[in-house]
Amino acid sequence: MSISLGPAEGEDDEVISSINTTPLVDVMLVLLIIFLITIPVVTTSIKVSLPKERVEERQSRPENIIISVDQAGGIFWYDARVANVEALVDRLKKVSTMNPQPEVQIRGDMASRYEGVGRVLYACQRAGIAKVAFITEPPAVGG
Repeated sequence: MSISLGPAEGEDDEVISSINTTPLVDVMLVLLIIFLITIPVVTTSIKVSLPKERVEERQSRPENIIISVDQAGGIFWYDARVANVEALVDRLKKVSTMNPQPEVQIRGDMASRYEGVGRVLYACQRAGIAKVAFITEPPAVGG
C-alpha cells in the first residue's frame, strides 16, 4: 500500500481527475438507515377493525322520538316546531327518565348546516339520551 504525498522535487503537479465517491457513499448509507428507521413509525401500527358501510333497515317503533332539522336550522319534535334548544332539552329530559329509554332519531335536511344537527345532538347529550340515530335515505338501486 502506498500513499502519494505530492510530486517529487522538480516534477510538475499532476491534475487528479478522479472523483472521490467515499463521502457520497457515506451520506447515502446514513440516509438509507434514517429511512429504514422512520418508515415503520410513519405507518399506523395499531390494528383497528374499521366499520363497513351498510344500509340497515330498522323498524320505527311508536315510542321512538323523531326530531327533524329543516334547511333553515329549525328544530321540530315530530311535526311541532320547538321554540329553542332549552325547550328541546326539557322535553328530552322527560323522555330520558322512561324505562326503557326510547331512541331519538334525527332527520337532518341535506342542505342544512351541521350547526342545527349539532345543537340537537348536544341537547340529547345534556338530557342523558343513550340512543341517538340518524334517519337517511337508502342509496339508489344499482348505484
